[in-house]
Amino acid sequence: MTEKLLGKQRVEVPYRNDIVGSFLRPEELKKARKQYENGEISREALKAVEDKAIRDLVKKEKSAGLKSVTDGEFRRSWWHLDFMWGIYGVEYKKVDRGYLFKGEETRAETAGLYGKVKFTGTHPFLEHYKFLKEVADEEGVEARQTIPAPAQLLLELQRPENIADVKFIYEDQEDLINDIAKTYNQIIKAFYDLGCRNIQLDDCTWGTFCDKSLIKLLGYTEEQVNETLNLFVRLNNLAIKDLPRDLRITTHVCRGNYHSTYASEGPYDPVAEILFAKENVDAFYLEYDDERSGGFEPLKYIPRDKQVVLGLVSSKIGKLEKKENIIRRIKEASEYLDIDQICLSPQCGFASTEEGNILTEEEQWKKIKFIKEIAEEIWA
Repeated sequence: MTEKLLGKQRVEVPYRNDIVGSFLRPEELKKARKQYENGEISREALKAVEDKAIRDLVKKEKSAGLKSVTDGEFRRSWWHLDFMWGIYGVEYKKVDRGYLFKGEETRAETAGLYGKVKFTGTHPFLEHYKFLKEVADEEGVEARQTIPAPAQLLLELQRPENIADVKFIYEDQEDLINDIAKTYNQIIKAFYDLGCRNIQLDDCTWGTFCDKSLIKLLGYTEEQVNETLNLFVRLNNLAIKDLPRDLRITTHVCRGNYHSTYASEGPYDPVAEILFAKENVDAFYLEYDDERSGGFEPLKYIPRDKQVVLGLVSSKIGKLEKKENIIRRIKEASEYLDIDQICLSPQCGFASTEEGNILTEEEQWKKIKFIKEIAEEIWA
């Protein structure tokens, strides 16, 4: 590279070398979960294995130079459904078809409604966060909480299998929107009260609407797409309204991540002007690991006071990218953003579901190390 990129380090989330959240489940944890499902061990025994795995993970995250750590989503089966099932009014539901990915179909599960959505003062993830915070404090790093975005819950409830129940409970969709927003807002404040200062909203809704062929398949008109996108951003903004000033709210956008496959493709252009310009988050974690995500021009809509974490390193494959290619792409992105608005991470988590992507733990950590090396070279 003829012209060297030089930027400043950051002392708050997002960091120049960052992660999205999930990590490959260790074999001991996979074995224990299966034993629990088969009735061979108790819930307490499974929790003990989870606790140990999370302690070990946080040590590895810290050793890898990460300043903000997660529990790897080790207590979850899905990146999104487990959180939804923990909300009052939302229930586990078996369905006929799973989510369709490129060449694969997931387990056939969803989140349906059995009553009005509300926060009753408890949620399983609050206990999960308390444990992570204790471990992170011991290690001297920041504990991050990842949850599916409010729009993601709304989209789940719009699945054909859920529509009838939702309409029975909520005759007026606006009541549902307000209840989801209020519930999320209260849960986020509960995380804050536990010491959380970093909430990440994982949101595949936008990735879905980047895919023109998928939109056509769903039968949406251009007007319906625009209405839906504005509804999503309004819901997300309602949910994060009037939160404490020292709480960082970020969002991660991708096009699906299951067993190293994807669900949709297409550049950010169709959603950029609404998502980037209107969503009131502090930073965007964006999938950008291959041609499916398009170019960087849509980033021109991102305000100058927001950060963008470029997911240029794939979490779907074990092969390490070429450093010069990653640096070149960061330079291309800096045509639309200031270099100090940019951070670097994997394009998604390494295990958005418990199945995990097709790479080894060793390859996973090499990717994290690789990202740190590049970040230290650019943001001195």
